[in-house]
Amino acid sequence: MPLPPFQRFLDEQRDPVWRFLVASVGRDAADDCFQETFLAAMQAYPRLRHGEHLRAWVLTIAHRKAIDHHRARRRAAVPVGATPDVAAPEPPAADDETWRRVRDLPARQRAVLLLRYAGDLPHRDVAAALGCSEEASRQAAREGLKRLRHEIGDH
Repeated sequence: MPLPPFQRFLDEQRDPVWRFLVASVGRDAADDCFQETFLAAMQAYPRLRHGEHLRAWVLTIAHRKAIDHHRARRRAAVPVGATPDVAAPEPPAADDETWRRVRDLPARQRAVLLLRYAGDLPHRDVAAALGCSEEASRQAAREGLKRLRHEIGDH
């Protein structure tokens, strides 16, 4: 399958990558990770040999950018100052809370659930993106969903 022009590729993959990154790193960091993902994809695109599995390929890049974001956030200093006298912010919406819980899962479970549900990839492509077997992908998804159900059921 020949490679489509990069603009068509970008147009086709924009929404799934955006959804994946919002679920993975949150809305605030998704813009930067999105740009970094497609810059890296644009640099590597001419070296691709065929146009198969492009979504899995670009979601793998997005997954790595999300990992880079999480690593950088852990290394960054957290500024602490005087607390302002303002009302507490509104609690997050249930959907945001669910994705926050997904981001707190162990790395493999988080990656599988994000690629499977936010990236809308079949387990075959999730396994290829993460370098594991399809059964390992399915097992990580089961364990992650089990943990989420348990945590959400407790609240």
